[in-house]
Parts: sequence; structure tokens; C-alpha cells
Amino acid sequence: MTVPETLPLDLTPMSGHLPAARPLRIALLGYRSHPFVGGQGIYIRYLSKALVEQGHQVDVLSGPPYPELDPRVRLIEIPSLDLFAADNHVTALRWRHLRSWSDFFEWWSMLSGGFAEPYTFCRRVVHYLRRHRDEYDLVHDNQSLGFGLLEIQRMGIPVVATVHHPITRDLRLALEAAPNWRHRLLVRRWHSFLGMQKKVVQRLRHVVTVSEQSRGDIAAEFGRPRQAIELIHNGIDTETFRPLDNAERHPMRIMTTASADQPLKGLRFLLQAVADLLPRYPALELLVVGKLKEGGQTDALLQQLGIAHRVRFVSGISTDELVHLYNEAAVVVSPSLYEGFGLPAAEAMACGCAVISSDGGALPEVVGDAGVVVPAGNSHALAAALDQLLADPVMRQTLGARGRARILQRFCWSVCASQFDDYYRSMIKDARSAEETFPEVACKP
Repeated sequence: MTVPETLPLDLTPMSGHLPAARPLRIALLGYRSHPFVGGQGIYIRYLSKALVEQGHQVDVLSGPPYPELDPRVRLIEIPSLDLFAADNHVTALRWRHLRSWSDFFEWWSMLSGGFAEPYTFCRRVVHYLRRHRDEYDLVHDNQSLGFGLLEIQRMGIPVVATVHHPITRDLRLALEAAPNWRHRLLVRRWHSFLGMQKKVVQRLRHVVTVSEQSRGDIAAEFGRPRQAIELIHNGIDTETFRPLDNAERHPMRIMTTASADQPLKGLRFLLQAVADLLPRYPALELLVVGKLKEGGQTDALLQQLGIAHRVRFVSGISTDELVHLYNEAAVVVSPSLYEGFGLPAAEAMACGCAVISSDGGALPEVVGDAGVVVPAGNSHALAAALDQLLADPVMRQTLGARGRARILQRFCWSVCASQFDDYYRSMIKDARSAEETFPEVACKP
């Protein structure tokens, strides 16, 4: 693999700033970075590609499942126990793991219903960077937010973290959906990492988020001053996510990207809307890009509504397959109760799809006037919007063209990478004085 040669950085007082022509050496962190385990993996993939196209050297430090990266981006594997892939996580511990606190804690935490990967991943990254600290000009974390980031900051390496949205929202919605007190106890235990993330967000010198909605939510939920949170929108790979000439739209196919049993994604409201519309549109079908858990709440709802035969789930597909599916759908729906950005809606718009979204979180910021926005958690409003678009192919075509234009104008990775270039350089320039200038409230213990 060939990477751009990195020139020494001139940070002497006479230079005043870092010359824009000189590439940076960036360590981009993600505790789980495969593109199809969530939006964070997509962020890692495309941001790293856009940064190398800016001329920078980018290493992605990731735990499993590992990302799919541009050939110019180097992957540094940070192995974990990967207990979600183990046949039996209870018996996955080996005697050698007892020599590592990170390994033991990861196993014990999962055994007791917790989720330790953000914490243990950052610990392992600290060990790696202690051996390789001179190879990087800065570290950019993608919402791991483990205590190890503070140790890296103390090592003198500039650190910035992207916070897509505070997971406290997920916690509240999961608690509301829990059927009993035992399930609520498990939900709280699983989200116990939030205390750590809040402390890390307060103490880091540099935090970035992807929407105005998330900036306000981070300030409210994590207690970091709003003015100490930089806004850099996500981008969309508009060369990959694009209208296809060889694809034919199915006039009765609705598509959504949603984790089936995550209440935050609002899939249940879309399923209820589909059930309401089926008597009028008997050929209606729903394609869900996500995995259905047998015996889960979504599976039970499908049986209750009697629409399992009209709903298809697909998972583990390639990006090319995803783009083709977008181009075959008549309407793409994003029914989330909350999104820190709303990447699937933006991808669908880039493909020229007619989009319906909820008003949850930042979705209206992304969709704007290029789609139909309905109240989050309202299946009747969603059904009415679907009815309108299914009956009006001209309106679908108009919205699809408008959506593509909006993404091209406002959301692309080259713009995102250029903004990060400026931000990274300001971080390096201000590294020596950051302790004195950072707001006092954001550094509280």
C-alpha cells in the first residue's frame, strides 16, 4: 500500500500556522467499524477516504468487525474478544485472557449484561499509541469516548472526538419500550458506559458533531458548552450513491434502513402504516435493510399485524447492492424517533429517491424541502404521506430530483474533509495553549 510521504510539521512561532500543503498523519478510531453494523462504520469508511483524497495519511484503528476501507487507508487491527461473534460468550474466556484487564473486563461486563467495548477498545489504543505516538499528528475518535482518550490527550497528542448524538436518547426510548422491570434493569446495565462517555465529552479539548440538533442535545445531555462543540456535517459519497440508468423502480415497493429491534429507529410505526395501507394497495411490499431477530418484538408485531408475507429483511449486502435497492424503491422511509444526522435518508436522496422522514432529531435538517416530513411516532401521518406518494408518480419523481440536488449542494465528503482539514490544523496550532484557553466548565473532574 502506498501512502503520501509525510513532511515534518513546522510548528515554530515564526510560522504562525501549519502550511496547508503539508499532509497530516491521522489516527482515526472506531471500536466497531464495519459499514453494515451501523452508521458509525459508514462514517469511518467515507471520512477516511475523503481525507486521503485531501492528501493526508490516514490509519484506521478499529476493533472487530473490521471496516472496508479505501486501498490508500491503512487498517490497524485492535483485536478484542469479539464476544458477539463467539458461539458462547460465557465460555469464550481463555486462561491467557486473565493476563489482560481489558480482556477480562470485556468478558465479565458482557456476562453481567454490560457493554464494555468502548472502554476496552480505548485502553488497547492507548497501549498501541504508547509504542507509535510519533507516527501521528492527531487522533480522531468516532464516538468510542472511552477514558483512554483522556490518557492519549495527556500524552500530548491532539485528540478530537465526533459525537453523532448522545446515546442517552437511545436509553430513554429503550426504557419506555421495556415490557417489565427486569428488562429495564438489563437496559440500564447495558447503557452503563454512558457515565464514562459523559465525563470524557466534558474533559476533551475538542469535540465535533454532525448537526445542529446533536450540538444542542450534547450540550443538554452531557453538560458541554454548546460553543465548545464544532459542527461539521456528514457527507455522502455521491459518486457511489447515485441514480442508476439500468434500474427500474417498483411502484409498490417501500424501503427503509432500520435495526429491527431498536425502538429508536421507529420501525414499528412504519409496519403499522403498511398494515393500514395494504387493503388499498394489496401489492404493497416493504423492504427492510436490517436483520430480523426471530422471536423479537418486531417479529411478534409482524405476526400480530398479519403482514409478515409483505415484509422482507435483507442484511450483509454490499454497497453496490444497497444502491441498486435504493434505485428500485418507489419511496424510501426514515421513521426514526431520533437521528443525530440521518445517513440513510441522505443516501436515498443522493440516489434520486422520493423520501419520507420523521421529524426526529436532525432529519428535517437533512431532508429540508426535498422530501415529506411527518411527526415522529405517528403511524397515521406516515400512512397518509405514503398514500399521497404511492398515488402520485410525478410527485415522487420531482422529490427524487430535488433530493439529489440538495445532497450535491450541501452534503458531500469533500466539503466535510476540507472542513476537518482546517479544524485539525487549528487543533495542532493551539495544542500548547489549549489547557489555558479551554472553558473551565468543560474541564471539570
